[in-house]
Amino acid sequence: MTSPEILLTRIDNRLIHGQVATQWAKELGASVLIVANDEAAADTFRQELMNMAAPAGVTTKYIPVADINGTLEQLDPGARVFIIVADPLDAKRLMEKTDAVKRINVGNMHMSEGKHQVATTVALDDTDKDLFRQMKEAGADLFIQRVPGSAVENPDALTK
Repeated sequence: MTSPEILLTRIDNRLIHGQVATQWAKELGASVLIVANDEAAADTFRQELMNMAAPAGVTTKYIPVADINGTLEQLDPGARVFIIVADPLDAKRLMEKTDAVKRINVGNMHMSEGKHQVATTVALDDTDKDLFRQMKEAGADLFIQRVPGSAVENPDALTK
């Protein structure tokens, strides 16, 4: 029996927006977008806004991170899944729940107090770097890339 294929997990604090919908989901050939984030899973208004940006014909699901395995089990066996999380903590929690999350794109982490810019759209603090080190040690393939086809930026910045 074929199980759903997790194509990519992306860290993007904006979750579903135009870039994710028009470029990443299309490039990956995703049939399902899963937003794994506790706050978004509880915010139906935000979900409605994100659904407006989602590509036509692609299913969207908004789940607490802890529900990933049950959600994957409910999908059609041939589903092509693109998971979006808000931050490194969500990504690490996903990795702890399922072995299927291994390829993680760091796409957008806004600048805020205590963070340092390490790539065009990625700002990190020491906690973020520690989480990325833990994910890398657990076997994650981590890379910074804004959109498909663009250069991978500063690959060592996530863990150094």
